[in-house]
Amino acid sequence: MSLPPRRPPPYVLDRVTLEREVEVDTFRASGAGGQHLHKTESAVRLTHGPSGVVVIASDTRSQAQNRELAFERLIARLKKLNFVPKKRKKTRPTLGAKKRRLEGKRRAGAAKRLRGRVRDE
Repeated sequence: MSLPPRRPPPYVLDRVTLEREVEVDTFRASGAGGQHLHKTESAVRLTHGPSGVVVIASDTRSQAQNRELAFERLIARLKKLNFVPKKRKKTRPTLGAKKRRLEGKRRAGAAKRLRGRVRDE
């Protein structure tokens, strides 16, 4: 099955559509888990063509459970990719806030001038 070219978000999250868009690979899991785990092709790799996201699940000995886990992980990743942050509104400081800030700066400047050298007059 050849994958279609990648497209930008939003991506569909319903299971039926995902099963059509995804390429499923099974392979032998590696790591701890005993002889039964290494004899069967229970690990599942899902490749989502439209986004290019690849998810692997090899947690259990059951291929069916690993497949469910992989789809859950894929949906979670696609939800993250679908998230669009709210556009930030530019705000300006109020006139009162501007005056308070400038007054504070004047006071700080006056205090700094008082810390200067003592002059003989």
